[in-house]
Amino acid sequence: MFKSRKGITPRAKTPRKAAPQRVSGRDWGRFRLAFVGGVFCLLWVALWGRAFYVQVYRGPELAGMAKRQHLATELVTGRRGAILDRNGQVLARSVASKSVFVRPVEVQNMAEAARVLSKALDLPLRDVRAKLAERRQFTWIARRIGDRAAVAIRDAKLSGVYLTTEYSRLYPNHQLAGRLMGFVGMDDKGLEGLELTQDQLLSGQDSKFVVQRDAAGRRLYLNGAERDGVIDGQDIRLTLDAQIQYFAEEALSEAVTSFEAEWGGVIMADVRTGDILAWAEYPPFNPNAYARYSATRWRNRLATDALEMGSTIKPFLVAAALDEGKITPESLYYCENGRWQLHNVRIKDTHKYEWLTVERVLRYSSNIGVAKIGLELGATAYHKYLAGLGFGEKTGLPLRGESFGLLRPPVQWREVDLANAAFGQGFAATTAQLVQAYVCLANGGVRKPLRLLMDAPADEEAHERVFTEKTSQTVLSMMRSVVEGDGTGTQARIAGITVGGKTGTAQKASPQGGYGDKYTGSFVGFFPADAPRYVIAVIVDEPKKNHYGGVIAAPAFRQIAMQSLAYMGTLPDTGYAQLPGAGKSGTAAVATAAEKQAGKAGQTAAGQASARPASQPGLTEVRQDVSHATMAVETTVPDVRGKSLRSAVEAFARRGVIPVVRGEGFVVSKQSPLPGAQWPKEGAQEYILWLSERF
Repeated sequence: MFKSRKGITPRAKTPRKAAPQRVSGRDWGRFRLAFVGGVFCLLWVALWGRAFYVQVYRGPELAGMAKRQHLATELVTGRRGAILDRNGQVLARSVASKSVFVRPVEVQNMAEAARVLSKALDLPLRDVRAKLAERRQFTWIARRIGDRAAVAIRDAKLSGVYLTTEYSRLYPNHQLAGRLMGFVGMDDKGLEGLELTQDQLLSGQDSKFVVQRDAAGRRLYLNGAERDGVIDGQDIRLTLDAQIQYFAEEALSEAVTSFEAEWGGVIMADVRTGDILAWAEYPPFNPNAYARYSATRWRNRLATDALEMGSTIKPFLVAAALDEGKITPESLYYCENGRWQLHNVRIKDTHKYEWLTVERVLRYSSNIGVAKIGLELGATAYHKYLAGLGFGEKTGLPLRGESFGLLRPPVQWREVDLANAAFGQGFAATTAQLVQAYVCLANGGVRKPLRLLMDAPADEEAHERVFTEKTSQTVLSMMRSVVEGDGTGTQARIAGITVGGKTGTAQKASPQGGYGDKYTGSFVGFFPADAPRYVIAVIVDEPKKNHYGGVIAAPAFRQIAMQSLAYMGTLPDTGYAQLPGAGKSGTAAVATAAEKQAGKAGQTAAGQASARPASQPGLTEVRQDVSHATMAVETTVPDVRGKSLRSAVEAFARRGVIPVVRGEGFVVSKQSPLPGAQWPKEGAQEYILWLSERF
């Protein structure tokens, strides 16, 4: 205690504690309202912030994720284009078929899926289970399956199991022009022949389409949706005539088998255009079953294999010597009684001749005579004409592996080489090169390139003159005597048609050197000889029974020429009696003529049917002869349902009838009149065959 001046200091007063204030109910309500409002504001801001984040900041990313989860992209390829002959008949086309695949990650019931697939596809259950257990995104189960299997799988509605459309390549005429067609692999890409060289045109373009997925991730396909926007491949049209091709293959088969040859080939060309009408080889090749054949059967040997052509070269030597003024048709040559020694080489003729004119040298195919002409002409001049004809260079046909042939420079030719080259030894050429050279000679000496594709651009530079018109006419006249005189090609004669040509018999070079005991027989001819329209070359390689071209090849030329003329309606009446095989080939001619109409009616590119009754001018005689011969035997309409088109047409052809063919396919599904009905009177009713893919 302190004291002050006035006495004792008073004690300080302790302040009294204020009584706590009580919040009224009204204020507390306001507080809670504000608090809740604040929370809601924060949540609202957070929600909008999240929405902004999702929609704006991560929007594109999340949209892509959603799209990937609910949509899928599939790849589909357009249909491969068809290969047609010059008249629109189908030689190769693609037919849609189903293939089955699985997405194992989507399969919900493995046991059920394996059981159904194994039963429908006739596959071992163990193999199917193994594929389903792979747990991959995509696995093929079977490709190009039958319709019944596809229906069974579709109706089962298995999760993760899908059907897709693929295309099978079919060659409805089987081995017809098989080597030329080539074939395609499992991926529908060309591997040989025209299928390979024209693959870019024929192949359909790949396109993508989008499918939806359901909640389980299964893909939902709409019928036909995958075809929207698909670009199919282009059709290509060949210069071939399928009916003439058939004639060529039949005649060639007979020649090769009759003389037990190793191989044979035929090319028929139109002189005016260079179009190849037939391209045949034997043994045959069926591209529908290409895996059954060795690779040697895939080759187009008419373009890839160069052979010594023998005496078929002699007309070009004579033409060159005439053009150069070295000889005249009346020039005489001493042929040494069939034996002539030139340096260390002996040149022989098949017969003994003394003095022969140039025309007779060619008619009798004297090796000694042309050898002496060749020595007068000289290597440089002869080589110039051979090169001008296209020997030593490719013809430019759209075929893989075409050979240049073998034509050495003239500086490498000795006298003996020149003499050998005069009668077709010492240099090699392909059959295509030989035909191109004959087309030039038959075309008045103007070279014209061969053509296999109707739409191929013309090579104007190749239309060059090699021989004068006069020279060409002179040599063609000489070649006419080879066939129509007493020459080596008399078996190529056709009554009522002038024919010219040249036989060839070439010894084949031995692998050990020199020439062995194997031969190539050939005949190249043209008709009509006074104004050549067509050239046909027939090659028979390594025959065993005979080797002379006039014996083994000329008859095949004659058969092809006669059947082609009958088919085109230009064979004179005197020629019908000479159709090879009499009634048999006559029926074949009618059948093939009918099939030409079938091709136009039911297997054209457009697939439209023709209601016009089929008829072929010039075949009336054949049809009548065949009809009269069979009238007493067949009194009712045969049942051709389930038969191939060719078999069905031949059955009608035996009655001299060419049916109208409708629809597309390879098997007759319906016919009118019905089987067992009496044959209607001539002209009273139309004969119709309907085609389908299968019976």
